[in-house]
Amino acid sequence: MRLTKILFLLTIATLTFGQSKQNKELLKQVDNFISDNLKNFAPGCQVLITKKGQIIYEKGFGNANLELNVTVKPEMVFRIGSITKQFTAAAILQLVDKGQISLTDSIQKFIKGFHFKGKTITIENLLTHTSGIKGYEQLDAKVPNAIRVDFPIKTIIDSLDKLTLEFEPNTKYNYSNSNYFLLGYIIEQVSGKTYQQYLKEYIFQPAGLNSTYYENQTQIIPNRTSGYSYSDGNYWNADFISMSLVYSAGALLSNVSDLYKLHQALYNGQIIRKETLLKAITRYKLADGQQIDYGYGFFIRNENGTNSIGHGGAIDGFRATAIYYPDQDIYISCLLNSDKDNEAKFLQSIANIILGIKTELNVQELKLNDDILNKYVGTYKNDNYNVSIKIYKANSRIYGDLSNGTGSYLMFMALTETNFLLPDITRIKTVANFVLENGKVSKLILTQERPLEFIKIE
Repeated sequence: MRLTKILFLLTIATLTFGQSKQNKELLKQVDNFISDNLKNFAPGCQVLITKKGQIIYEKGFGNANLELNVTVKPEMVFRIGSITKQFTAAAILQLVDKGQISLTDSIQKFIKGFHFKGKTITIENLLTHTSGIKGYEQLDAKVPNAIRVDFPIKTIIDSLDKLTLEFEPNTKYNYSNSNYFLLGYIIEQVSGKTYQQYLKEYIFQPAGLNSTYYENQTQIIPNRTSGYSYSDGNYWNADFISMSLVYSAGALLSNVSDLYKLHQALYNGQIIRKETLLKAITRYKLADGQQIDYGYGFFIRNENGTNSIGHGGAIDGFRATAIYYPDQDIYISCLLNSDKDNEAKFLQSIANIILGIKTELNVQELKLNDDILNKYVGTYKNDNYNVSIKIYKANSRIYGDLSNGTGSYLMFMALTETNFLLPDITRIKTVANFVLENGKVSKLILTQERPLEFIKIE
């Protein structure tokens, strides 16, 4: 398939007058990084950077539609995937502020007939991914091409009710789209409005969001960007996916400007009370007192000594990230129209430039053939922590899923035949080394601050 050459044309630049010489140099470095590296991540992107409440950078790069050779503009809208969860969390917290629901309410109060053997699952458990409810991706629909089918919301909820819990509520953390799917349904039950209507009236309009939509693939939506998948060295139009399957966990479209407006509205107290936001951006504590890196719709992390608050989004054809660095009062959002699964590295490289952190921009990935990659496929277990990692091959690479739910579809970037970098883990450098004995893989060593050994069990 012949691809239209990506044009690195920046369309609109919003630069605050009076920028310091240092800031101008950093923004020039951002320009150069995106121009030099975008082709490795997506056909096109939008990037917005603010500092101390002022937009210092807002640009579109590359291609919004490869078939029509349309250049990305900042007003164009992209799928934002799981950043939708911030909107859903804000809506739930509004209802809490109004006294219509409580964080400690059992979800069975609003979802009649939702059983789970009498376990109490609260609104707060859904917000923090501590409910133990499995991801709806694990449902067996027994329907051909189920991803294309518009299922009634209640049908999916009834199917979730039939799954067993992964753990006792409030004892562990496991990121699960089902949690925010259920929160969308609760918003409808409490407000008497559809999820879409509620967001439009109580989130979009008060925050001044003019380019944020609940996706409808037959509706004409102004400035909608095309999304792409990548395989066999080519971009392809992303496959169709029914929005009924992602709903309040990931069905929104937006742009970098509207995402920043939401950030401002939340922090200014326009959407929810400031004390409510403070709880949302505080690490949640499990029943045993252990803190997790998640609040209510926000990841709260410390990456190499730098505090950050934000969320990423991954959905067919698109990747998205929006991060706030509170100590520096810097906000960065980035939207890409490809599902290559390396957007975290892209945004982190931009953030490192702005934050003045040395970054490894010149890491070269070694392409390995299928015979080598196939040797690493399998399951590896660490008995000390009772955790395993499943390694599998896709898109001419290997990926890993951790059994405790703290990482899934983690890309392994080959540096040598046996050594790999995990670029999706951005808060601390993570490398993997496969150990071979007599030509066969015997174990995997994951190293962050110290090595952790996983024995191959199958």
